[in-house]
Amino acid sequence: MKDYIIGVDIGGTTVKLGLFKAQGELLDKWEIKTRKEHQGRYILKDIVETLENKLRENNILKENVLGVGIGIPGPVKDDGTVLKCVNLGWDIFNIVEEVNKLIKLPIKVGNDANVAALGEMWQGGGKGYKNIVMITLGTGVGGGIVIDGKIIPGSHGAGGEIGHIKVSKDEKEYCGCGRKGCLEQYASATGIVNLANKALNDINIKSKLREFECISAKDIFDSAKSGDELALILVNDFSVNLGKALANISCVIDPDVFVIGGGVSKSGNALIDNIANCFKESAFHASRDTKFELAKLGNDAGIYGAAKLICES
Repeated sequence: MKDYIIGVDIGGTTVKLGLFKAQGELLDKWEIKTRKEHQGRYILKDIVETLENKLRENNILKENVLGVGIGIPGPVKDDGTVLKCVNLGWDIFNIVEEVNKLIKLPIKVGNDANVAALGEMWQGGGKGYKNIVMITLGTGVGGGIVIDGKIIPGSHGAGGEIGHIKVSKDEKEYCGCGRKGCLEQYASATGIVNLANKALNDINIKSKLREFECISAKDIFDSAKSGDELALILVNDFSVNLGKALANISCVIDPDVFVIGGGVSKSGNALIDNIANCFKESAFHASRDTKFELAKLGNDAGIYGAAKLICES
């Protein structure tokens, strides 16, 4: 009986892997280094090698494995064609075909943010819902869309690129994508730190933030919790920009729930409540009661979602 699924989450530093029962129970998880040299030519070979070793360790035959789901940090089409993946050194190629040259198992592939959203829907903050939008607030702003239990990658693999919704026409600085005024410039850890440094130069307000030699996003959110006036302004602006963007998304997607993850989400329910309140102020009346939840799977969301890709096959 095909009882097992393998979930793989390929990152720029490490590849995370998980061995699951088909019902969603995580049996084992481990990591290997992402070898990016020579245009990442060793990455897939290393993955297959560690998978085969793990199956042998657990006395699991390949015939009992439903398949391998893989999340990658870049756009990917439904047929498994990677549309370049700069962080791994990959150009355009079909990852399913390449993995099948190494191991004869069913393979499904998705963008890592979309796959993480699927994982949170399956066993995390979105469990019990079929229509979710996940937002990851970290160095950048990522996202994933799941409708009726299925990832929505879009025609070009760009579905869920929430961080690059334009929220300002007056921005002078460039986003990493090459445009100006993206949500990522205002609602990411990097963005709020940049805004804090500008504010410290432009706004004459006494603030604890002036005591830090090198401000972090955590410093800003912690200072806001303690009532620091400038930090409160920055966190409010952060929440307003994100709330407005999610209100616009709700007019198109109308999810059951927004699941908020990433490093910034560690600020907890107070931040989520603030974002939800800002969302309500901008949302279409039918969507104002959309739920907000914290992500629960942390760094394991990718392997859960990759495994779930196989369940949906």
